[in-house]
Amino acid sequence: MTGSHESSTHGKPNVAAPRVLAIASAGGHWEQLRRLSEAFEGCDVRFASTNAEVREQLPPNAKLSIVLDANAWTKFKMAAMMLQVLLLVLRVRPDVIVTTGAAPGYFAVRFAKLVRARSLWVDSIANAEELSRSGRLAKQHATRVASQWEHVAEREDVLHRGAVL
Repeated sequence: MTGSHESSTHGKPNVAAPRVLAIASAGGHWEQLRRLSEAFEGCDVRFASTNAEVREQLPPNAKLSIVLDANAWTKFKMAAMMLQVLLLVLRVRPDVIVTTGAAPGYFAVRFAKLVRARSLWVDSIANAEELSRSGRLAKQHATRVASQWEHVAEREDVLHRGAVL
């Protein structure tokens, strides 16, 4: 019999690695997410972004999904991207979703509760005066929201654990 709670040969229970969905738009959001990737060591990670070229920045065996790039001004693409992210979350069934934004991360955070996943939104370092629009929206749904700026974190009542960049 096999299972995640069966004893291993070392007398410790075999526990499946946590499944992490690490998702961000390409560009600066992606760069900040990539810099967090050391925190995913020992996890079963699925990366997701809006540009297939980000694969070049990942280890050869890394799992990557691509979703449409959309924003508030491209409503039809946004709806299609939202559906892609929903299907991704349902397929991966992550234990944790980590995102640095923007739209794909927001929708992943929104859908986290459907699969009982915890979620962390790390607002972009570019938002030095207030949370981003997506960050303010994510704050209503994410398990945790963090700002990379201490004064923003205090004002917005979110976490601050330093800066990624």
